[in-house]
Amino acid sequence: MSLWDWIKQKLLGIPPQRDTSRLEPDREGVSEKVDVSGAPLKPSHRRRALRDRRLLPKARAPVGKRPQVMSLAEAERLFSASQRSRNRRQRDLLADPEQLQRLGLPLWSREDQVAAALGLTLPQLWHFAMHRQGEAHPHYVAFAVPKRSGGDRIILAPKRRLKAMQRKLLQMLAEKLPVSQAAHGFRSGHSTLTNALPHLKQKVVLRFDLKDFFPSCNWARVRGLLIAYGYSFPVATTLALLMTEAERQPVETPDGLVFVPVRTRYCVQGAPTSPALANALTLKLDRRLLGLARKLGWQYTRYADDLTFSGQTPEQVGLLKKAVEGIVESEGFALNGAKTKVMRSGRCQSVTGVVVNQVAGLSRQERRRLRAALHQAGGQPDAQLSGKLAYLQGLNRGQAERLRRPRGGQVLD
Repeated sequence: MSLWDWIKQKLLGIPPQRDTSRLEPDREGVSEKVDVSGAPLKPSHRRRALRDRRLLPKARAPVGKRPQVMSLAEAERLFSASQRSRNRRQRDLLADPEQLQRLGLPLWSREDQVAAALGLTLPQLWHFAMHRQGEAHPHYVAFAVPKRSGGDRIILAPKRRLKAMQRKLLQMLAEKLPVSQAAHGFRSGHSTLTNALPHLKQKVVLRFDLKDFFPSCNWARVRGLLIAYGYSFPVATTLALLMTEAERQPVETPDGLVFVPVRTRYCVQGAPTSPALANALTLKLDRRLLGLARKLGWQYTRYADDLTFSGQTPEQVGLLKKAVEGIVESEGFALNGAKTKVMRSGRCQSVTGVVVNQVAGLSRQERRRLRAALHQAGGQPDAQLSGKLAYLQGLNRGQAERLRRPRGGQVLD
């Protein structure tokens, strides 16, 4: 900023401008105005755009030396690769306490407050909340679990100390984020049964599957969500780094073995905070799909990556498919077309493993398998079989009692 720009800002009230000539040389304009009014960050939003004046464009001081506005450690952290962003309109955002209080979220305005809430020092927090291109000692343990459909699912499980932090963040933050009423997975008081009950006795049930659900919930989305809910850019970035990780590959270097990321950070399966964050990130998707279902007179629920619709008008299936695909793609997700399934009333209708044709329960084939297993156990079911019976008891007590009562009439324990 030139001296003339400084005079215009001080005397005429003209907002500061950033020089973007080196960042975007192809653009005609080489400056952009910085809104310091504290107006809403986005139209129709309540989150205010409060700016950190230390990061605003500054004029050359007419006389004397510029005063120091932050410590060297804070500056190194603030301008590190982990805190880097291309979005200059978010880079200098401060926290909006009113927004955080309105949503019942922790009032963390600075990183040291996050560290204190987690029982850490600031250097310890930075140690865990830093994205390294070559990680010598990863904070996660990776292993593969085979999928039923084939292939492997990569599970990244946080190590002990990080897992303890994520559990605290789950209780203090992630579980308090707004979630749609249509979401039934990973929520207290909700289950596969509550997800299936709205679809009882419907003429048609339509089921979709979100492709790469957790990898789609990447760390940039988590950071953007936390900023929208009122956190400052540095705090939102730190929290997003604590709750996400990238899949890494071991590489031998002259300095030893390091683990380099092979994709962007995301809400990994294995982290305690991932399910709650995934539900929060799909809030807008759920609301749009719920509005579509209500407009057509259908029911809609979601359990993790399973989207289920049901209704009494089978002729609307084609229209619904096209509309759902458009909404899902516009929200940054993708459908797994191979798992899209239409179930009409003349056949078995199953929602997250629960049959919903007339009453909620297990299919006839599943009950026959359970009966055969009980017969082979000779009336003394093991822990696994007892767990399956308990699950059926929660779905349909009548079906469970009929299985427990063999032909002789004696009820099994």
